[in-house]
Amino acid sequence: MRRLLENGANSSFVNQIVDEDVTPAEVAHDPFDAVKTETPPASLVAPEAIYGAGRVNSRGFDLNARDVLERIAQARDGAITDAGPLTVSAPTGIAHTVVNPATGDVLARITMADEDTVARALSDARTWDAPAAERAAVLRRAADLYEAEFGPFFGMLAREAGKTLNDAVAELREAVDFLRYYAQQGEDRTDAARGTIVAISPWNFPLAIFTGQVAAALMAGNAVLAKPAEQTSLIAAHATRLLLQAGVPQSALQLLPGDGGTVGAALTRSPDVAGVVFTWLDRDGTADRTSMAKHMAPGTPLVAETGGLNAMIVDSSALPEQAVRDIIASSFRSAGQRCSALRCLYVQEDVAPQIIRMIKGAMDLLKMGDPWDLSTDVGPVIDQDARDQIDTYLETHRDRVLHRLEVPQDGHFVAPTLLRVNGIEEMDREIFGPVLHVATYKARDLDKVVQTINDRGYGLTFGLHHPHRQSGRTGHRQDPCREHLRQPQPGRAPRSAANPLAARVCPGPVPRQAVRCICPASSRLPGAVRSPRSRCRSPIS
Repeated sequence: MRRLLENGANSSFVNQIVDEDVTPAEVAHDPFDAVKTETPPASLVAPEAIYGAGRVNSRGFDLNARDVLERIAQARDGAITDAGPLTVSAPTGIAHTVVNPATGDVLARITMADEDTVARALSDARTWDAPAAERAAVLRRAADLYEAEFGPFFGMLAREAGKTLNDAVAELREAVDFLRYYAQQGEDRTDAARGTIVAISPWNFPLAIFTGQVAAALMAGNAVLAKPAEQTSLIAAHATRLLLQAGVPQSALQLLPGDGGTVGAALTRSPDVAGVVFTWLDRDGTADRTSMAKHMAPGTPLVAETGGLNAMIVDSSALPEQAVRDIIASSFRSAGQRCSALRCLYVQEDVAPQIIRMIKGAMDLLKMGDPWDLSTDVGPVIDQDARDQIDTYLETHRDRVLHRLEVPQDGHFVAPTLLRVNGIEEMDREIFGPVLHVATYKARDLDKVVQTINDRGYGLTFGLHHPHRQSGRTGHRQDPCREHLRQPQPGRAPRSAANPLAARVCPGPVPRQAVRCICPASSRLPGAVRSPRSRCRSPIS
């Protein structure tokens, strides 16, 4: 159809060359000459201006352009400096080495804060007493600094976090978008600051989620004590230095790298804390909620995201090539280390043999290796503990393995694996890595499949591959974005954790991931705003 439209158009070369009313000179004219005199449509805007006058879009990188790749290679190939707590008072703690999860090479040393450093930081914390317009200007300067420092960020994201260049570009852009988005959202607000906010960020998005948590709280005038994941504290330290360089007062932003048992525990039991923003990957936050309940004022907010068991349904009417493309991207990109990654795939049994065969073939095309190389599709998992946990799970279920790739000898690599299950009810926890579980279902059992997914209690992301179709029971068209997923159970909250309303599947834009987002049934609650990438978050204000 596309070819028919292109070749059949009056302006096409194929049409004009046989039209005797069109002269040879017109057929052979240089289209670039026309570009020089034509004006673009009024509705066409430059990429940086797609959000309007109030916000500049983050800068993209064309990874198919040789000059861009050469510029990135030169900019990111630098030494990584040692780091530690960035606090008002002089910090103390023990230094640990940081290693590259793909190669085992030592990158630098990071000093982990001790309890005395945490106590001093709590005492030194001060809200950011500046007009909202001034705070917004600082966040915008920080966004510009982030973009200027793309080389060091790309280098650290590859070496410390094991991210491919595609993922590194996406992460930097999301971090920049957060800074500019919250600056735009907050510059006209006059709400009083809440106080000292604790931001606990994960290692799988060590720049984007770290920046989003910090930027939202700072824009509201709060003081922030940021505790990054132990595995990726070098990235957080570089981001914090740029935020301070942009003009954030040191008393309003202090970085406290350290282990959860020391730094995290001390922060979540402090009565001086007015709120906690928390992202964790392998637990439900029970300990932190219990500690907050014991020590903090009643009503102290906790904005939490703790992972999920995400499902996708592919029925017999789905386009196999499109479905497999999305399945592979969602399951194995970032080595499956995304809370939004596809964990359990349901395929209608009529097309299951073909779909599964295509998934195996697509898996065989994946290249595993050092994410420093542009050709790498799947990098390492974050550390040896993560690798051991996943390998133990796969060994326990080796009789269910349908397909598994080979892994490099060095580094913390886990083989992308396709595992057979009867349904999501057999999965007692999230396997945070490149492991895809697949189940088949009969067409008549679709409602049962949906109910089973709901009964697991998770509601972060969901994918559906089928077109609109006629309903035999109601006699009218059904929207594939039916409200299938209900509110998750406590401790298993999606990104819209602060919103108590029921979640729904929505078709909003979710760049760089295959599954669709879960966002609030209501577009906004008081104090809640939508994120720049349609990921539902709530700033503390």
